[in-house]
Amino acid sequence: MRPKKSIVFLVLLFAANAAFACTTCNKKLQQGIFDSTFYPNLFTMLLAFIVLGLVVAALSVLASRREKKNQAYQVQKLTAVPLISAATTLGIGLGGFIDGIFLHQILQWHEMLSNKIPPVTLLNKSVNMFWDGIFHAFCLVVVLVGIVFLFKLFFRKDVIITKNVFWGSLVLGWGLFNLIEGLIDHQILKLHNVREITANVPLWNYGFLLFSVLLIVFGFMLIAKSTGKNINSVTDL
Repeated sequence: MRPKKSIVFLVLLFAANAAFACTTCNKKLQQGIFDSTFYPNLFTMLLAFIVLGLVVAALSVLASRREKKNQAYQVQKLTAVPLISAATTLGIGLGGFIDGIFLHQILQWHEMLSNKIPPVTLLNKSVNMFWDGIFHAFCLVVVLVGIVFLFKLFFRKDVIITKNVFWGSLVLGWGLFNLIEGLIDHQILKLHNVREITANVPLWNYGFLLFSVLLIVFGFMLIAKSTGKNINSVTDL
């Protein structure tokens, strides 16, 4: 196809607004997203992130308190708390991406509002895709915050940095994301289920929570393996 014909074809293609799931050009999709339920959906979807944000804030406060205490007493007491805080925050964001990429997009077991808006039509599918995008946007924010926390560790000499603490904290963050998101979105708000099309929906939801607890336990075990008997001093703030 010649360049001019290709351009004309693309223009005509994108001009057919009603045929595309495009939030900036499809009026039906816009109406489906920005209706009277938009703000309630936004709040309910962000509720899990608000709770996770409080967890991240608490981790940041713990890390800063340890640093200020060391500065006040002019000591260089080694601590793993800053690395645990940074890697756990990063793990929360990455856990969200794992959920979104594999369960939402590749396996398509569920979508963000698939229990409230079943994706059985192109419009409903597109509305869910929009909310999946909002979900991923907040996952990206959490990952960026975790990267900033890790970057700050390069300028500190009082931080214990080991592979087990790093990987254990990542797994811990992943488990925390799954547990909080599972309790709020699956059990309380019922925005979606782990697997929408199955003969036993509750079994998958409870299995997801069990997997989350196992991740948290495994993460703590890795951290404890590295810190050993000094694990109490790691959390003694």
